[in-house]
Amino acid sequence: MKPCLQLVFLVFLICHTEAEFFTSIGQMTDLIYAEKDLVQSLKEYIRAEEAKLSQIKSWAEKMDVLTSKSTSDPEGYLAHPVNAYKLVKRLNTDWLELENLVLQDTTNGFIANLTIQRQFFPTEEDETGAAKALMRLQDTYKLDPETLSRGNLPGTKYKSSLTVSDCFGMGKTAYNDGDYYHTVLWMEQALKQHDEGEDTTVSKVEILDYLSYAVFQFGDLHRAMELTRRLISLDSTHERAGSNLRYFEKLLEKEREEKSRENPLNKTTAATEPVVQSGAYERPLDYLPERDIYEALCRGEGVKMTPRRQKRLFCRYHNGNRNPHLLIAPFKEEDEWDSPHIVRYYDVMSDEEIEKIKQLAKPRLARATVRDPKTGVLTVASYRVSKSSWLEEDDDPVVGKVNQRMQQITGLTVKTAELLQVANYGMGGQYEPHFDFSRKDEPDAFKRLGTGNRVATFLNYVPSRRTPE
Repeated sequence: MKPCLQLVFLVFLICHTEAEFFTSIGQMTDLIYAEKDLVQSLKEYIRAEEAKLSQIKSWAEKMDVLTSKSTSDPEGYLAHPVNAYKLVKRLNTDWLELENLVLQDTTNGFIANLTIQRQFFPTEEDETGAAKALMRLQDTYKLDPETLSRGNLPGTKYKSSLTVSDCFGMGKTAYNDGDYYHTVLWMEQALKQHDEGEDTTVSKVEILDYLSYAVFQFGDLHRAMELTRRLISLDSTHERAGSNLRYFEKLLEKEREEKSRENPLNKTTAATEPVVQSGAYERPLDYLPERDIYEALCRGEGVKMTPRRQKRLFCRYHNGNRNPHLLIAPFKEEDEWDSPHIVRYYDVMSDEEIEKIKQLAKPRLARATVRDPKTGVLTVASYRVSKSSWLEEDDDPVVGKVNQRMQQITGLTVKTAELLQVANYGMGGQYEPHFDFSRKDEPDAFKRLGTGNRVATFLNYVPSRRTPE
């Protein structure tokens, strides 16, 4: 079995099932231009409507003057034969023309454009994926809903806020996923903005309906009752809220009875418990044991290196063990970590090469997959949110050049390497901690390649936009 080198060109953006825009920022940029086109089409429709209304308004004003005169002295007005003729003509012909003008449909162009564009619109899956991505960023960087909603995000060029409806939508997405932790956070934010007087079509009753039930799922019976009573005060006919309140009251009574039996000398203990006002609940543990460490690394809170260890880190020129191609133009190499030894290379690719590879990859981007350990079948997974494409050396000379460069740096051959993979990360894009090589329980993971197990993965990190220093 020969060892295999995996070559990965990773387009690092902060950030195929059908549509799936949220998994790739590269493809989401197309939506920006599609929306711009729709706005232009909508403005053309508005201009046409305004022109039509202007004609109708002019006609109405003219007829208002005329009818004011005719109704003041009908017989005298009709005594003039031209007036009599024109009255008949207006009612038989002119008003019919006005009717046709009013019935004239100016929406055709806009509706036709909208219909064409709609087939490329994001789907419900995209909206759900985008909402979950925001929640993932919220958790990873410890951002409260207020910060996200007000758009006060560090390091961002543009500021964009969330409305009550947006926050409510976030909460509904979490609720539908059985994620009551984020349901509470976002429904509370929606309620807060609603209470502050923000104009919205979402009612407080709708928000309280979701919030009270999500709070109940955390076992906070007192607060669930408090929120449900507030809902009923706004809508006394809300059947589900009334039913829930009766159910909560029975549970509370049962709880009191149990505590009374446990502590017969103090029967008022349960009844005098304070109502919980805060909605600060603990984030539930999930399937990834390394979650806290993983997210801390994303926040730049990883293991700190001691000054003594830092002194062992150096910068140097790397010539690939005197590789003839690198003797004149070696690469800049910097030690990032001592054990295990991690190095970084600078300026490995030119801006032109980067743009060319992105150009080649974009049309081929498809949702990145993982191998199901039980079935061995490639499938999409929530812990890998990105799109990727694979480039061959026959696609363009730049692919071969990049592959050769990685061979010169590592000393490993590209003859047994996999194709060059381009990964594009979408909103909150991620690939949770994983092994790139196959373990003992996955002996046939790379059997189809005929190259053996992976021994190295070479990553080229590329910024989304090059800015002058």
